[in-house]
Parts: sequence; C-alpha cells; structure tokens
Amino acid sequence: MKSAQRPPPRVWRRLGTWREDRQLRRLSISAGDWQRALGDWSVYRRYSELERCWLHEAALRLLLRKHFVGVDGLEISDAIRLRIAGMAVVPVLGLGLDWYDGWQTLILYDGPFVANHSWQDEYGIVHQETSERSGEAWEHGPIVLSLRDVLDADQHDGYNVVIHELAHTLDMRSASANGAPPLHSGMDAVAWKRDLSAAWDDLARRAELGERLPVDSYALEDPAEFFAVLSETFFESPRSLQSAWPAVYGHLVAFYRQDPLALT
Repeated sequence: MKSAQRPPPRVWRRLGTWREDRQLRRLSISAGDWQRALGDWSVYRRYSELERCWLHEAALRLLLRKHFVGVDGLEISDAIRLRIAGMAVVPVLGLGLDWYDGWQTLILYDGPFVANHSWQDEYGIVHQETSERSGEAWEHGPIVLSLRDVLDADQHDGYNVVIHELAHTLDMRSASANGAPPLHSGMDAVAWKRDLSAAWDDLARRAELGERLPVDSYALEDPAEFFAVLSETFFESPRSLQSAWPAVYGHLVAFYRQDPLALT
C-alpha cells in the first residue's frame, strides 16, 4: 500500500487562507472602532476610503497571524490592537503581509523598557550595555514596543515607533539589519547605496553644523537605524524627506510601492 503523500506547500497556504477568511467574516469591527483606533493619525487620514478598506483587512489578518502580548500586567485593549496593527501594515500595503513572516510575537510595555546588550570591540573585549528604549526588533522576533511611544505618533515630526521597528524587520529579510533590504526586480542596488550614503553624509554635515535636520539625528547611529528613520519619516513626514533628498525619496517610493505625497 502506498503511503499518503504530503500536500504541497501551496495547498497548506490555500487552506490557511481559507481558514483565515472564515475567521475574518466572524469579526465585527465597525467604522467607529477604526476611527477610535486610528482616526487621530494623519497617515491614516491620508488614505482614500478604498485604501482604508485594504488597510483594515490587512490589519485584521495581521492580528490573526501574530501574537500580541502585554507585560507587567498591561492589558491590551481592542482599540490598541487595531491601532498597532493598522500602523504596522502601512509599510507592507504595497508589498504583502508575507514580508512579515519572519516574526510571530509583538511584546508591549506600558512605557519605555530596559534592554541589555553585549558587544565585542576590535580588541576582543566584551562590553555590557543597558539602555532605555521605546522599541526593539529582533531578526526572528519578537518586536518590542512601548505603548506610550505608540500613542505618540503624530506628536513629533516624522516619529512612529511602530513603522520604525517594522522597517527593521524588512531590512533583516536580506540578512542582518544593515540598511539594505531586499530590493525588487528593476531597482538599482548601486544607486540605492550611492544615494543613501550621500544622504547619510549630508545628515552628518548638517548635524555637525547645528542645522535643522530633515530626519531624527538617531538615524546617524548606524545604517540600519538610518533606513528605519528614513522609513518612518517617509510615511509620517514625506514632504520634508522629499525636499531634503529627492533621490532617496524616489528609492523608498519604489521599495514600498507607495507614494505618500501622491495621497496628500
């Protein structure tokens, strides 16, 4: 007797999508629920009614696929779940949720959390570093966020901790976070590196001269942080980014397959 053959991966994917579709149909999320969760966010208001429908569906699918965990007694309300998921899916509206397949868990603290890291210098000496953070992303998860910083979106120019940390996960799809996510067919990796490097140098020059910066100075920490800060600014404050570095803005339009300025 022949043994039963395992269905090919595409069959499992179709079955998973079918189950997910059934779960979605059981959910009852009203227009008021979305308004309470995201109505104060300028990025959300920028999208058309149809685009918001796409965002809503993507956010609900994300909530079905990922685990949201509150720590230190933090209870995550439905409104907060919708807010975080809605912000999280904005970078992948033109890419697809499978770009987030590398992680499964999102951990939420009420406020900033303390992260402990070790690193080795060029002499082989291991250093321990403790710092207070608003967010953190690991290659295979989890994503860690401060709720207070999630609620601060729109309070500072270009600031969004959710988009920032999720941009790190996109960056890490090509290997470690290095500011060079996997580019689409037809995108020029040489031009990407050239133009982002030129923008980095220009930002460092402006910072040294004490000039007003088009993005947060935290971008100068390393190339990974530069890409993450560029990404949150791209969605939150696109005009300032396009004005400062139009070539970089163009690369992000091509990568994210969205043009925020076309929506304003």
